[in-house]
Amino acid sequence: MDRRTAPRCGAQRWRPLFEPVLLLNASFEPLNVIDWRRAIKLVFTDKVEVVAHSGRWVHGVSTAMRVPSVVRLVHYVRYHRRTARFSRRNIYARDAHTCQYCGRRFPASELTCDHVVPRSRGGRTNWRNIVTCCVTCNRRKGGRTPREAGMRLLRPPREPTWLWSFGVRLGGRRPPAAWRDWVRVESEGPRRAPRGVGVVPEVGLEPTRG
Repeated sequence: MDRRTAPRCGAQRWRPLFEPVLLLNASFEPLNVIDWRRAIKLVFTDKVEVVAHSGRWVHGVSTAMRVPSVVRLVHYVRYHRRTARFSRRNIYARDAHTCQYCGRRFPASELTCDHVVPRSRGGRTNWRNIVTCCVTCNRRKGGRTPREAGMRLLRPPREPTWLWSFGVRLGGRRPPAAWRDWVRVESEGPRRAPRGVGVVPEVGLEPTRG
């Protein structure tokens, strides 16, 4: 890790609650997003090597160290590629807390989940048939399909990619530029949206194609 003395003139004190660090397997495949404090501990215990630094510095008693942005495990670990957990919270996150019918954003307390194809019509409870919906639109739609109710979806619902949860951990922010060699941003704007409605695009991550 770079432990050179950082310039102190005009430097601002940096107290981050969470500075994301991309963790790579020994094969350079993305594994997880971890906190900068954990990343530094892994560096000092020789479990990872720093691949790229961020523009941040952390000051000790007598030294200053650059905070890593990407670290790589020294030894390869086997793992099973996980899928995003199907839950109400993740459905809201996938849809950016935006009603998929009217295009307005709401706090979680004012949202619900809607079956695009009603269960009474054989609709399933899965990623491809559940969308975020405000209470007003949910009442308007009732037990009908969007076409029957004269309503349009902002975008067809789909199952998130396997690295989508990284985007959730970033709190909707775009990943650091240093990550671009290993993951790419997947930005999905709505295919159709009502006029005058600003919709926040879904931000997720996918591995770069070698």
